Amino acid sequence: MPKYVLALDQGTTTSRAILFDREGNACAAASQEFKQHYPQPGWVEHDAEEIWQSQRAVAEKVIRQGKAAPEDIAALGITNQRETVVLWDRASGKPIHHAIVWQCRRTAPMCDRIRAEGYDQVLREKTGLVTDAYFSGTKIVWLLENVPGARDRAERGELACGNIDTWLIWNLTRGRTQVTDVSNASRTLLFNLKTLAWDEEILNYFRIPAALLPEVKSSSEVLGETDLFGGALPVAGVAGDQQASLFGHQCFQRGAAKNTYGTGCFLLMNTGTQIPHSDSGLVATVAWGRNGVTTYALEGSVFIAGAAIQWLRDELQIVRDAAETEAMALAVEDTGGVYFVPAFVGLGAPHWDAYARGTIVGITRGTNRNHLVRAALESIAYQTRAVVDAMAHDSGIRPEVLRVDGGAARNDFLCQFQADILGIPVERPVSTESTALGAAYLAGLATGFWKDEQELTAQLKVAKRFEPLMPTSRREELYAGFERAIERAKGWAS
Repeated sequence: MPKYVLALDQGTTTSRAILFDREGNACAAASQEFKQHYPQPGWVEHDAEEIWQSQRAVAEKVIRQGKAAPEDIAALGITNQRETVVLWDRASGKPIHHAIVWQCRRTAPMCDRIRAEGYDQVLREKTGLVTDAYFSGTKIVWLLENVPGARDRAERGELACGNIDTWLIWNLTRGRTQVTDVSNASRTLLFNLKTLAWDEEILNYFRIPAALLPEVKSSSEVLGETDLFGGALPVAGVAGDQQASLFGHQCFQRGAAKNTYGTGCFLLMNTGTQIPHSDSGLVATVAWGRNGVTTYALEGSVFIAGAAIQWLRDELQIVRDAAETEAMALAVEDTGGVYFVPAFVGLGAPHWDAYARGTIVGITRGTNRNHLVRAALESIAYQTRAVVDAMAHDSGIRPEVLRVDGGAARNDFLCQFQADILGIPVERPVSTESTALGAAYLAGLATGFWKDEQELTAQLKVAKRFEPLMPTSRREELYAGFERAIERAKGWAS
């Protein structure tokens, strides 16, 4: 009987691999960082070959660490940084340019032109996404237009394209398989949420040959086999990192939500089999596809969360370590009326104001560094509240509980204040590997390692539950103050 599922977690700065057992425990883990490339201001690239080599290396390392024979591993699951695009030669398997990373802003002028033509409304209606350089579609166009000969070669069928999941599967299967899953496809600006297929009209608009793109599969099925680790190992689960996290948190029911507190925040809420529509600045996305059923989600991205604490540490140097911030926040009764809007790179969901800038208001002679630290932590919770409110407005559903992960979620003050300002409980699980675990679950379900979602539910272990304690009147008073501060931050750079 197999003992493990192998999960590959290919992130923006690090390639990781984890072996999970039947109880969902991480039994062995390995990681390796890779180089970030910044060829021009606002441009971000990765060497796709380095991504593959680092991912293969950590997979081999974790198998050795776990002393796992080929027959011990039931399946391999993949979760990946989303929207990052690779274009490669089918014959040689070599990329023809660096991968363009999700953070890269080089196609912002192209997005401006699309909006000026009014085609952004078509893209919004069909794909659920806003027209932004964040998503994959305009990156593919840039590669076709700027790499010499790329468009002609693509039209002759000589090139292949995909997000990082597709690139990894291509290499794992030695070039036999070019596939993606519905969750990654839904991040491209090219995928129709209703038909669950590449949209022919959009491809024609962008002049992207359909033959360039991967075949779209579900998130939980055998997509191919790899023989790189000894024996035939099925590649059986794939989901973009935030969708995998939603699955790893076992947000299987409509209205279940999770928030990942990293550099920014990614908050996703399961909307069931209904395609959500947002007029509040959120995006609609595929959460996952399994057993012929497609599950959708609403997503809101907050650009700056933990990065605000890094700024206090690295630039203002008023904290030495993020771990100090909890005690500092608790050293004062409140912020003394100070609000911090960390709009260092503008505001994301639900505001989408590229010209907002970081703002601290309410400072008095009595304001000290503890007040600033507390205001920074509270700003993370306030921004999350704005996204949850937008989700409730768009879907008519308000989550009954918010499950959390990410570095800042280890801060008890933040989790308690988050529960207080939302008015719902916040749950922090024992496992901090929700993203990789989601990929493992999807692969294990496809191969019978786990029977069904009910079996997985028994594995959910909550380390701490934070109940809302703040009176409603105080909650609304504080949040109204943050909304006033947001208005003062908006449009500053314009």
